[in-house]
Amino acid sequence: MKSAFFKLFTFAAVMLTAMLLFAAGGPAVPLPTFDDHSALPFIGIAGMIINKANLSALFTGIKTAFNTGFRDAKAMWQTVATLVPSTTSDEKYGWLGQFPRLREWVGDRYVKSLAAHDYSIKNKTYEATVGIPRENIEDDQYGVYAPLYQEMGHAAATHPDELVFALLGAGFTTLCYDGQFFFDTDHPVGDQEGAAASVSNMQAGAGNPWFLLDTSRPLKPLIFQKRKDYNIQAMTTEDDEKVFMSKEFRYGIDARCNVGFGFWQQAFGSKATLDKANFDLAVAAMMAFKSDEGRPLGTKAVVLVCGPSNRAAANDVVLTERLASGASNTNFKAVEVMVVPWLT
Repeated sequence: MKSAFFKLFTFAAVMLTAMLLFAAGGPAVPLPTFDDHSALPFIGIAGMIINKANLSALFTGIKTAFNTGFRDAKAMWQTVATLVPSTTSDEKYGWLGQFPRLREWVGDRYVKSLAAHDYSIKNKTYEATVGIPRENIEDDQYGVYAPLYQEMGHAAATHPDELVFALLGAGFTTLCYDGQFFFDTDHPVGDQEGAAASVSNMQAGAGNPWFLLDTSRPLKPLIFQKRKDYNIQAMTTEDDEKVFMSKEFRYGIDARCNVGFGFWQQAFGSKATLDKANFDLAVAAMMAFKSDEGRPLGTKAVVLVCGPSNRAAANDVVLTERLASGASNTNFKAVEVMVVPWLT
């Protein structure tokens, strides 16, 4: 024991001398070597020392993995929804209900009073949290969690997809700004004389739904409202009660957001069979939508959205160049096909 202590003491003294000489620009001192490694019980122990600096470095790596997953994700919601920044707990969209249209300026300006609709979108809070046992960090096993946090980044980037397309699928039973279901048979629309008429933007049926959307305008058919962006945070303070009691460091993401409907006139929903005849009827219905003054809105089908169950039918209707008869397909590439895994 005395010999081991002496060797350890000698090693420390020589190391200190070498460091001092190096700092002073003196000659290098050769470091000693020992055959008896038991004399150096604290030299070369594997694992991470749990301290603030190392935990900070670990969190930097976790954020890098998260950001990589977020950046590389192929989100789909931007095609069909408008991003609207939010500054309060909820946002009111009373201006929905009238497309702005120009008229010839004869005499004074004609100031149109927009109908005030009581439509608002209330923000919700979402989170996902993962804990890493303290022992896994001490034993250098935290590297196996990198793919998990990269997947969390992917989940954060595609979370709006889940919200947006879930709302689209629920459009047959969810109210929009005019008090009707987003996809309904009796949306009230005024004519040139001010009388209200019922307008339909849906086809009834018993099949899985498919949708035609006009995404060519600044305001898309759906709204993604964001109050707080997706962010990853760490709970790694040594004196935190959860760390102390459960030996677990926690890392989580959270965000505040929600989704809602824009103009129903930019969407057509169908539960009928997805075939050429029903597709043509839906396209014609969208192009016939008019404003309260009876003027054409100029809406058009740009994107065909469906779930995996209608993928083959959508490709037959839109992406097949020739029909079974050999005739040309008049709907060939008429719209973009978007197959969404969050729809049936």
